[in-house]
Amino acid sequence: MPLNIKQFTREYISTLKHLLDNIQSSTIQSIIEVLEDTRSSGGRVYVLGNGGSAATASHMVNDLGAGLRRRDIINFDIVSLADNTPVCSAISNDVGYENIFYLQLKGLLKPNDLLIAISCSGNSPNIVKAIKYARKMDAKVIGCSGFDGGYLKENCDVNFHIDVSKGEYGLVEDMHMILDHIIYSYYIQKGK
Repeated sequence: MPLNIKQFTREYISTLKHLLDNIQSSTIQSIIEVLEDTRSSGGRVYVLGNGGSAATASHMVNDLGAGLRRRDIINFDIVSLADNTPVCSAISNDVGYENIFYLQLKGLLKPNDLLIAISCSGNSPNIVKAIKYARKMDAKVIGCSGFDGGYLKENCDVNFHIDVSKGEYGLVEDMHMILDHIIYSYYIQKGK
């Protein structure tokens, strides 16, 4: 039997509404506190993810970096480690994909820095290696995870977790983008 697009759309939206209704504002408050602590201590925010999560990382850097800076609201020193294709492909080709984030952090990450790791599974080898390095350097880690949360959920200071069935990438990535827009919109309103 062919998939009914109208029914599928209603179910998808219904599930998304349920997830939105269950966002913990205390988690978002904790994320903002860590962001502001990082900024006030002169730290840098590193954002990373693979695939759709890499796109979310780039979008987050756009919003929380240039988007807020150009409005003279707040100045986060924030970069996405997924944005430099030549660096990522060189590291991947030369020493393995699991090193693309770790090697960009190695020797640069400081204890007052922050790592925002975005991963649906929470178990991607390159995400795990970056988190382990951040822990070794005493840097804070904010996790944006999905499914069962994996390694990321268990090894971060603050976790924005989307508890859905494994494979529901769209819903997890939707919610991670909404987190970005909640934080961005909060600062926009605060800056008025």
